[in-house]
Amino acid sequence: MAAAGDDAVIGSTPLPLAFARHLARDRRRSAHTVRAYGATAERLTAFLARHWGGAVDARALAAITTADVRAYLAARRGEGLANASTARELSAVRAFLAFAGVEAPRLKGPRVGKGVPRPIAPDEAVALAEEVDEDAAEPWIGLRDFAVLLLLYGAGLRIGEALALTGASLPLGETLAVTGKRGKTRIVPLLPQVRVAIEHYVAECPWPMARDLPLFRGAKGGALSPGVVRVSVRKARARLGLGERTTPHALRHSFATHLLGRGADLRSLQELLGHASLGSTQIYTAVDAAHLLDVYRNAHPRA
Repeated sequence: MAAAGDDAVIGSTPLPLAFARHLARDRRRSAHTVRAYGATAERLTAFLARHWGGAVDARALAAITTADVRAYLAARRGEGLANASTARELSAVRAFLAFAGVEAPRLKGPRVGKGVPRPIAPDEAVALAEEVDEDAAEPWIGLRDFAVLLLLYGAGLRIGEALALTGASLPLGETLAVTGKRGKTRIVPLLPQVRVAIEHYVAECPWPMARDLPLFRGAKGGALSPGVVRVSVRKARARLGLGERTTPHALRHSFATHLLGRGADLRSLQELLGHASLGSTQIYTAVDAAHLLDVYRNAHPRA
């Protein structure tokens, strides 16, 4: 996009703001993608201004090197960024540099080593949802997939339960009625962030939201297939360096493990997950213990 990299075309508009406007107007990306990528552009230019000791415009960006990008990512990692979020940050950096007409330095994103499967961290769950959104063919499809994945992680739904929701769930409130296995209905809390994500999708969806029609629609208006979501997640996790066990269902496991780690009792967790027996819920005690053991081994000086 050479024209975007021309200072005369950018004019007096700061480059990160011009980039954000380009994403919103020309690429028609979702609001949260515009916000996240725009914030990365602002952080990068501010870092380079300090790093280089001078103003950063499109012409200055042409001199960026792999070492500069590595230094920026190292600074972000020092702020506590996890692997998936770092990979997401690198993706945003590449998009920003391409907008500025600069060839991004060749740099591989961080990889997650193989080993015992673990629940993904909260920021990794969000990064996964954002990456799926960014790669969508249409903005409304990105909003749909983002909402579905946040629903799996934020409310602990099975993918089949999420895709079985209909327009009867609208308008959304603080809780959501979910029909699980054997037709059993349960009530789950709906986090504000999840509710907003679903509402954004509904506002942009080109298909009608009748009470008896699916809430989450496929590209041609029918019910969204679980396979479509799984394929999108598989592509996104590869780009973010997440392990192959990072599936839509893993978001439900992460929901359960994180709640247990924050003090939720097994009976409450059983109700939230819709398990018929407490034994099904007790597997999360072992998962949480394994996670705590990892923390202990990494943090204790004598471990």
